[in-house]
Order: sequence, then structure tokens, then C-alpha cells
Amino acid sequence: MYKAPVREIGFSLRHVAGLGEAMTAGQAGDLTPDLLDAILDEAGKFASDEIAPLAAIGDREGARFADGAVTMPAGWQGLYKRWTEGGWNALTGPADHGGQDLPTALSAAVCEMWNGASMAFGIGPTLTIGAVDALEAHGTEHLKRTYLDKLVSGEWMGTMNLTEPQAGSDLSALRTRAERRDDGTYRIFGQKIYITYGEHDLTDNIVHLVLARLPDAPAGVKGISLFLVPKMMVNDDGSLGARNDVKCHAIEHKMGIHASPTCTMIYGDGTGETGEPGAIGWLVGEENRGLACMFTMMNSARLYVGIQGLGVAEAAFQKALAYARERRQGRSTLLAKDRNEPVSREMVEIIEHPDVARMLLTMKALVSSARAIAYSCGHALDMAKAHKGRETALRDWSERANLLTPLAKAFPTDVGVEVASLGIQVHGGMGYVEETGAARLLRDARIAPIYEGTNGIQAIDLVARKLPLSDGRTVEAYIAELEAIAEAVRGSNRAAFGSTADRLSEALTDLREATAHLLALLKGGKMNEALAGATAYLRLFSLTAGNCYLAKGALAEPEADERAALARFMAENLLREVAGLKAQVLGGAASLDAARAALN
Repeated sequence: MYKAPVREIGFSLRHVAGLGEAMTAGQAGDLTPDLLDAILDEAGKFASDEIAPLAAIGDREGARFADGAVTMPAGWQGLYKRWTEGGWNALTGPADHGGQDLPTALSAAVCEMWNGASMAFGIGPTLTIGAVDALEAHGTEHLKRTYLDKLVSGEWMGTMNLTEPQAGSDLSALRTRAERRDDGTYRIFGQKIYITYGEHDLTDNIVHLVLARLPDAPAGVKGISLFLVPKMMVNDDGSLGARNDVKCHAIEHKMGIHASPTCTMIYGDGTGETGEPGAIGWLVGEENRGLACMFTMMNSARLYVGIQGLGVAEAAFQKALAYARERRQGRSTLLAKDRNEPVSREMVEIIEHPDVARMLLTMKALVSSARAIAYSCGHALDMAKAHKGRETALRDWSERANLLTPLAKAFPTDVGVEVASLGIQVHGGMGYVEETGAARLLRDARIAPIYEGTNGIQAIDLVARKLPLSDGRTVEAYIAELEAIAEAVRGSNRAAFGSTADRLSEALTDLREATAHLLALLKGGKMNEALAGATAYLRLFSLTAGNCYLAKGALAEPEADERAALARFMAENLLREVAGLKAQVLGGAASLDAARAALN
């Protein structure tokens, strides 16, 4: 059974991401060290005691669809009610709408616990968090007054409606249309697919944020507008009125996250109760500027999807570690302390076998480094908010958050799949049967590298949009910070680090060379050549940054040699991959182009 790693989460927030320094400097709002500990402890209890026991039930029963309605698995309605009553949905919400206005990094940390306990549960509230962010930034006062309080509390949930059957990730191909009305509202017509929590019985209203086109809109992404479309209309006194002309047509039968309803939504087929066809919606932001508004929600969603992968990875590691400590199989050859000779023992715990220990340490190193990257991205968002009004600091922190967002989405979700797969391997044949629960974690994890922009799209974003920020100075400043960590490791002279400093320095040199190569290609107009190495570059960047963060944590706790030993394990084993990744970045385009004929 999953047990929230509260100590590790708190340590990573404080000493790696930077929340400890922010609290000391008064840059974390009302958050204090004691309050941080209390929140993490209570979140850990709720995740371990309330959510985790219902994960298997959710997977087995799944969300059920009939006659346009979705019924959630047994116990989930009560679970969600207790969760909202605990104030968890309001953690980062604006204070003037009932929120606690606490840091995003802290929200990411507790969301890791929700997803570690059950990804199918944890995925739902993240869409509501994104809807709150989008409305707070771009909504009219009327929309904020009508919807924000209920969304912040979790009494109502939010969704994000982008994808359509013919469009996929290409938003320029959207066909959902919007028509203006004289009263300032719009009527929405169209179909959306893969809408997470698009219909369910956890709340009595669902607030959809929908991308659509106006009749006179420009072609492509410049002609997309964003609309708020409620499932139920809201009367002037805040009570619920007629059913809007929006419905769930079906839910997907998926590989994993069975309790998370993934819906096909129909807008404007005349089945509502509002008197005329068309789902009634309100414009969010400006006409034809909807993509900019939606990116507020999407960037939040990308961080929280990374957290989903992280949560599953932690759960898979815990399950594999517990099994390896209990399962007895094979013999272990040890060296007797008092007589320099091998001694055999019957049926040892499999954790004593070198290959099993290697897999478990790989899992732990990947989880810890992915956690550090995700939390650091959340912290950069918090620091940008804390420095509003100070132009240079605001720009620097905003660009740091932008740089880290594709890493924070892609690397933890890749890690989720990798670690869950290793978890099955540790279990052996028992991992391949459903009774152990190891298979469920891999099934759940597999979607996360795909949605909210596939990890290939994140790599494109990193290379094409984020590396050129401030003419390359943003990535340069970040790499310089990582180099300072490597030098601090060297200066510590701690034996527990082994050759960590040398391996980090080598990886950082590779990162610099790969970065310079990609920036040169971009400046030379060779976009396709740059993108050929984008996925390899994202992993190279993530492994290097993640290992530096492990070393940073070890430096913050000098008496704990196990932290230094984990950083060393990653540096002397997993970081060896970086040199090969650099070769792919520098020379992969030629071989890719040459081999295309093999696909014919």
C-alpha cells in the first residue's frame, strides 16, 4: 500500500527547490516552516489512508457511462467530498475567492501524494486548478464572481476542451464554432474528444473551458477563442438553473486510469434546456486570442501532468522495494567478515541480489531527480509571482519557469513509465499479474507522456522556444547554476560522493556543447536539424539537471552519506547515458534523413 513520502517531499521542497530560502526571505506568502510541515503531514495521511485504499476499486470498477451520465466507482463520491471539505482544492486559489494563496511548489508536492495514491483520482483536480488560473488571469469580473468561489473550493470542477477528432495536437485544425449573440453570450457548436472528467457525479456542476472559432476568425491558431461553458446554467442568485446544451456522448475504454472518465463531448446538438440550440458560453479574454489564455491553463496542466508521472513512479518504487525486502529467492554469496571466504545462504531476500539492488537504486534516483525538477519548476512560478513589479527579477524567474516547464512535464512522465516497468521486473512473474498492483501502475503511467502535449512536443518547445529566451542567456544562467553545484561537490571533499564531481562536470560540458549546437542551428535557420535531436536533448538536460539536484540535496545534509551515495550512483551509472545523447543531438539529423527511405 502506498505511503506518502512526506519527509522526502519536504526535504526536496526546502533544500533542493528553494522553498526554505523563500520562506526565510518572506517570499512564500503566509507559509511558515511549521505550517509547511503540518500541511504535508495531513496531506500524507489523507493520501495514504483515504485515497490509496480506493485505488484498486477505482481501477477494477472504472467510471461507468449510461444515457449521457457518468457514475464514478464505489466510494469515490464520499472521497471527493472529504477531500474538498479538507480544503485541499483551495490550497493555491486566490484568497479573495476563498483560496489559501499558498505556493505552487507546495501544491505540486501534495498533488504528488494524490497521484501516488491514485492517479485516476489525482488527475481530476489538476484541471480545476488550471481553470482557476485561467479565469483569475483572463476572466471578466462577472465570470470571476459567478464561478471562481465554487471552483476554488472544489464544489464545482473544471475541464479543458481542446482536442477534436481531426485535430489531435494541431490546434490550427479546430472546427468547433462559436456564434455571437446580442446579449454578449455566444453559442458553441462542435465535438471535443479526450476530455478528462468531462462528465461525472462528483459535483453538481462542471465548468468547461472550450476552444472554438468565430465565423470571421482568421485561419490557423490566430483565429481561436476561449469560452467558458457550464454544464448547468447559473442563476443570478448563484443557484443552478437549466441544463446547458452540452453533453457527454461516450467515455473511452482505456489501458489505465479507469476511474478517470475520458469523455467525448458534444456542444449544441439541441438536447439542452435553454430554449435554443447551441451551448451558451462566455468569452474568456479577447476574441481570437484564446490560445494565449488557454496556455495559462496548459502550462499549469503540464506541470501537474509531470507530477502525475512522479506520483506513479514513487508508488511503483515503494511497491517494488517492499516486495524485494520480503520475497526470498536464490542464494547470495557474501564475504565473511572474520575469514576472507565466500559464504552461501539459502533463500535470501531478493534485494540482496546485485541486479535487483541496481534496479531499485535506478528507480530511486530517477524518482528523486524527477521530483527535484518538477518542484523547481513550481518554485520558479512562485518566485515570478513574488517578484511582480520588479521587472528584471520577474522576467528572469518567468523565463526560468518557461525553460523548466517542458522538462517538468516530459522527464517525470517518462520516469513514471520507466520506473513502473522496472517495478514489474523486480516483481518477476508476479508483477505481470494484476493481483500485485504493479501492472496497474504501468497501465496508469503510460498515458502521461502523451497528453497535454506529447513529450515529443515538449522537446520541440524546449529547443525551438525556450532555448532562445533572452538570446540564450536564460539557459546559460541555469547551466551556470548547475555548474556551481558540481564545483561545490568537488570542494566538499566527501568520500561518499566518489567521482560525482567529475561525472557532473563531464555531463555539464556535454550539455553546454549540445546547447550551443542547437542554438547555432536555430540561428542558421536549420530548424529540422535542430528538432531531430530535440528529444535526446531534453533527456540529456533532464538527467544532468536531476543529478545536480541530487548532489545539491546531499550538500544540504552533509551528515547523511546515503544522499551522497545516491547522487554518486546516478552520476557513475545513469549519467553515462549523457555522452551518447549528446552524440545524437550533434549528429542524429544526418542519419535520420538518410534512413527515411526505410519507412517507405
